[in-house]
Amino acid sequence: MIVDRQGRRFRNLRISLTSACNYACTYCVPNGKRLVAAQDELSAEAMARGVAYLIEAAGIERLRITGGEPLVSPKLEAFMTAVGRMGLEDISLTTNGQLLAKKLPLLVNAGIRRLNVSLDTLDASAFRGIARGGDLATVLDGMSEASAAGMKIKVNMVPLRGQNLDQVMPLLDYCLERGYELRFIELMRMGHLANDSNAFLQQFVSLQQLLSLIGERYEYLQADAPVDATAVRYEIPGQGHFGVIANESVPFCRTCSRLRLSSTGWLHGCLSSSNRHYIGDLLDKPRHQALPALQRLLVKALGDKQEVAFSGGATVMKIIGG
Repeated sequence: MIVDRQGRRFRNLRISLTSACNYACTYCVPNGKRLVAAQDELSAEAMARGVAYLIEAAGIERLRITGGEPLVSPKLEAFMTAVGRMGLEDISLTTNGQLLAKKLPLLVNAGIRRLNVSLDTLDASAFRGIARGGDLATVLDGMSEASAAGMKIKVNMVPLRGQNLDQVMPLLDYCLERGYELRFIELMRMGHLANDSNAFLQQFVSLQQLLSLIGERYEYLQADAPVDATAVRYEIPGQGHFGVIANESVPFCRTCSRLRLSSTGWLHGCLSSSNRHYIGDLLDKPRHQALPALQRLLVKALGDKQEVAFSGGATVMKIIGG
């Protein structure tokens, strides 16, 4: 077991199945160009072997599949079939929902029971302006079908001043009515925003601003959450829950248990660090050779974590997933 001086260890692995995406969201891709798969992306078999090695070397318990957009990847079925046999406590997936209805049978058969769907507005015109791709009605229909199939759905919204702040309450009402849990995500100082304070501050919406807005309509209470949770969670009695991933307002670095693996084989121990550690060459080695080398890299990755709070980083979220 690899543990740092604050008692943190890696429990949660987020794996970017591909860097390709069928959207080009404004806060992720400033130049508006859709992302394509990297030429050196790992195969489904290599990525699954990476998960297996990380389970053994780091004690990974939970896996979240991300992208880019994982549902566009031709590796999806083979990868999910392989990791579904690994005995993980939980396997979930983050998607923009555009292909959700089409891929739903595959997800159900693979044992996925939890989905996070990225959705920033219920206004079709604003949706096209932010996502620069896709169709809102298709996403909403996919969520409805997934819910009917028994999946637990969380909706991820990035509130942006001047773009979708007027959608906070409509989206919250929509989720409460349908039993989805809405997660507001504070804008992060990453990628192109890391060194542009003006652009960041012009768009940033804080936890307190969100709670003030919600409090005009609803009474809410803070709810329990796991020790290493990223979200501050709230209950609206009798109606449901919502949460805020408030990495600026309420940093969660002290308890972070997350490790990220990119589609090209790089480990990232912290979003606020530009350090990364290549494991792609280890995935062709037998277990007895790969594990000792992997454990040495995991020590370095754990050492990359911030001790108190996220300070921003040049790492681009679109490459390593959420």
